[in-house]
Amino acid sequence: MLITSLDNDRVKGYIKLKDRKYRKKTNTFIVEGRHLVLEAYKAGKIIELILEKDEVLPLDLPIVYVTNEIINKISEMENPSTVMALCKMDEKEEIIGDKILMLDGIQDPGNLGTIIRSSLAFNVDTIVLSPECVDLYNPKVIRSTQGMIFGINIVRCELESVIKNLKQQEIPVYGTNVEYGEDITILKEKDKTKYGLVMGNEGQGVRKEILDMCDKYLFIDMNDKVESLNVAVATSILLYELNK
Repeated sequence: MLITSLDNDRVKGYIKLKDRKYRKKTNTFIVEGRHLVLEAYKAGKIIELILEKDEVLPLDLPIVYVTNEIINKISEMENPSTVMALCKMDEKEEIIGDKILMLDGIQDPGNLGTIIRSSLAFNVDTIVLSPECVDLYNPKVIRSTQGMIFGINIVRCELESVIKNLKQQEIPVYGTNVEYGEDITILKEKDKTKYGLVMGNEGQGVRKEILDMCDKYLFIDMNDKVESLNVAVATSILLYELNK
């Protein structure tokens, strides 16, 4: 199938997926670039390939060929890829495992994408997004994950209920606090085998009511000239140390 018109209903649907409400309504999203498409394919998330005419990608999937003009309209990138895919969302509801990362109001797509990559690298079982977090299927989030979004369990729900459940399972919950915290590098081995770690919003940090529910505070020992770290960097360091 080759589509050449921007007025085609299928194309209009692809373009609408730039909007979060439409993504949520249809439970679909677009991935761009050969690497992301292949990762989505391995995860079984692709509904159909969207290829610029004459492009070749030998996957056993329905293919829609489009013109370069249409590719440019669908794409969110400055230099669009000739390989895209329409994918189905897979927002899970079950929290699995005993290494849980909870994100309280993360707003920057790049930060969330980086955190997802680090979580997979350092063996987090489930990432919990608070309702206030940026959309998981924001195109910038997806690109920042480099396909790792398809490799880890991610749920969206209220953090208070998650923390209560973790406590019932006797899983310690850690927040971050320099003044009252414990240096992450001296945390005991037994305290790393299972945990819930809460990281907060870029500007406001973790909400007080959530911090008050934590069992212990952690901090990263660093040069006094540096007041704070980017939340994605800080999360990556903490997860690395917890994975030792």
